[in-house]
Amino acid sequence: MMHVISTDFFIVVLPRSGIFPVEKSMKITDVSKVVSGPNPHHVDARKIYDSPHAMAVVITLQPGEALKKHITPVDVFFYVLEGTGVVEIGDEKKTVGKDVLVESPARIPHRWSNESPSVFRVLVVKVPKPTEETKLL
Repeated sequence: MMHVISTDFFIVVLPRSGIFPVEKSMKITDVSKVVSGPNPHHVDARKIYDSPHAMAVVITLQPGEALKKHITPVDVFFYVLEGTGVVEIGDEKKTVGKDVLVESPARIPHRWSNESPSVFRVLVVKVPKPTEETKLL
């Protein structure tokens, strides 16, 4: 049997074995204030979400910039936020623009490049969060 107690800040579930508080407040991140971290591609990459279950990064490529071809150990999806970019996954290569979602299966070589004269930004979501490193090719 469980009892639930709700307060302004926590929901507490009281199972027979103990008390487990669960935070119920939302978290808001101003992505523009997240600092780009070091990465093997040497581009602007801002980790905006990191949990035990998933990871999200916003990558900004200036004109002429590109990611190195690499393999991720988990499935990835990309959502284009701004501009036009060229995505290569396996043997396929497509130019895509804003509001396009691209799915990339685990362990398939892929990369992005910006061949346009404008800034390109893409949201990268890895699900589940990888426990192995990405491998550059």
